[in-house]
Amino acid sequence: MKVIDYFIMDRFAEKGIGLTKVQWLLLKRLKEINGQSQHNLAFLTNRDKASLTRLLSTMEKKNLVARIPSEIDHRINHVYITAHGEKVLKSAMPVVEEMISEMQTGISEKERVLAIKVLKKVIKNIKSDELVALETK
Repeated sequence: MKVIDYFIMDRFAEKGIGLTKVQWLLLKRLKEINGQSQHNLAFLTNRDKASLTRLLSTMEKKNLVARIPSEIDHRINHVYITAHGEKVLKSAMPVVEEMISEMQTGISEKERVLAIKVLKKVIKNIKSDELVALETK
């Protein structure tokens, strides 16, 4: 995963896109479902609340997202992609598609399906181990 992270980071830098992989993923998620609560975003991105708060602060400084307190409960912040965030995301999409194509070069559809199947099993095994560890504490 680190190799892929560095590949994405380098390619974004080469193309003048000031995003990290995590920032891109968060913008993509907000584009799909805008106005998510910070709590939901932490869950969806598999990040702890403190880490997500730092990430959002950085993204707010770049004018990619805006946190707006809930009208119902002011302890809850909803996160929205800004117009600038949408523009940056739109410019990043062709680069991401190019990277995916490059990463999949020489890999058949059958191999891709098998790799996804194996990774899903690994994730299931990890989650099963985590649940067992939590239950024994």
